[in-house]
Amino acid sequence: MLYQIHEFQHALLQPWRLMAEFGAGACANPLSPLSYTPASRKFAAGFELMLRLTQRYGKPEFGIDQVVVDGATVRVREEVIDDKPFCRLLHFARAGIEGQPRVLVVAPLSGHFPTLLRDTVRALLAEHDVTITDWKNAREVPLGEGAFHFDDYVAYVQDFIRRMGAGVHVVSVCQPTVPVLAAISLLAARDDAHQPRTMTMMGGPIDTRRNPTGVNTFAKQHSLAWFERHVIQRVPNKYPGAMRRVYPGFLQWAGFVAMNPDRHIESHREFYEHLVAGDGESAEEHRRFYNEYNAVMDLPAEYYLETVQRVFHDHALPAGSLRVAGDLVEPAKIRKTALFTIEGELDDISGFGQTEVAHGLCTGIPSARKKHFLAKGVGHYGIFSGRKYREMIYPQIRDFIKNYA
Repeated sequence: MLYQIHEFQHALLQPWRLMAEFGAGACANPLSPLSYTPASRKFAAGFELMLRLTQRYGKPEFGIDQVVVDGATVRVREEVIDDKPFCRLLHFARAGIEGQPRVLVVAPLSGHFPTLLRDTVRALLAEHDVTITDWKNAREVPLGEGAFHFDDYVAYVQDFIRRMGAGVHVVSVCQPTVPVLAAISLLAARDDAHQPRTMTMMGGPIDTRRNPTGVNTFAKQHSLAWFERHVIQRVPNKYPGAMRRVYPGFLQWAGFVAMNPDRHIESHREFYEHLVAGDGESAEEHRRFYNEYNAVMDLPAEYYLETVQRVFHDHALPAGSLRVAGDLVEPAKIRKTALFTIEGELDDISGFGQTEVAHGLCTGIPSARKKHFLAKGVGHYGIFSGRKYREMIYPQIRDFIKNYA
């Protein structure tokens, strides 16, 4: 019923939103006499804050329409090269891409849309041929398409690697490090011709027993039955995926905010003050961040619950007990793919050490073909986005891929 209550609450707020929208326009539009009253900026700021706190945030666009290559601006266009029920394979096409290393970025299926990796993609695009997994919002997937399990995720990754062709470089960020390592392990076990040249794993929960964070502890302390009872809901009839069981995006968003409530309260207070002071640049920076942060998607219930069980409860991959479609996952069989792990010193979602453990699992890879990098003073999002990513981490990824291109 939580999903239905959430929808009802949004509907109840609609008249207030219309009032706030009218008030914001009346107090900020230079053609309105009210905009010249002494308190107009305060009223306009208050109305906009209310709008932003109550609005729905849809899937953002990547918005990468050009990139600078060797000092020249080159146009970029998106093209879908594979389309499955729960994910599209999105290629960023541009001139001069021929012969450059092909990179498959596996985005997280963990609440936010893949556009969260916009900085990751934009930096890679200057010197690589980039494709990303563009996961679909589960509430938009009709029930007739069937369920989506952890094993399906691994199968998708394998299909996408084959679709990209031999010699691809795989970059996985956060949650997908586990299914990606599983997918590449199974390809190696079959000596598949499409084994990647490199796999770069960034801030992922490969072994959450190492330096556990609050997220890891919370997942470990609650049973699978608790998660199924408290967070799994059915999609309301108004959406294409009506009656599908999901972990709703709005519950995930509440969990994100609950991790650092004081920071978000302070951020919105500052946003109000920026609006009152007429600091448009700072206000726009706030809008850009929260347009992305507040845009969340529903996850298929089967996939979510199986991930909780296998990754956070059983630690199946590092324990050597992970099976996918009946096959045992053995990272030690990987021999042809070089390994690079990246962690943030201040990561409060996947603690440092949780990704590095992949080196101990991939014993078939010679030490000369392994690399680990701990980014000092970097938190979880800083691993793949922002100035520190562009200046500190991306050059490491670029050079690693270049070594095996």
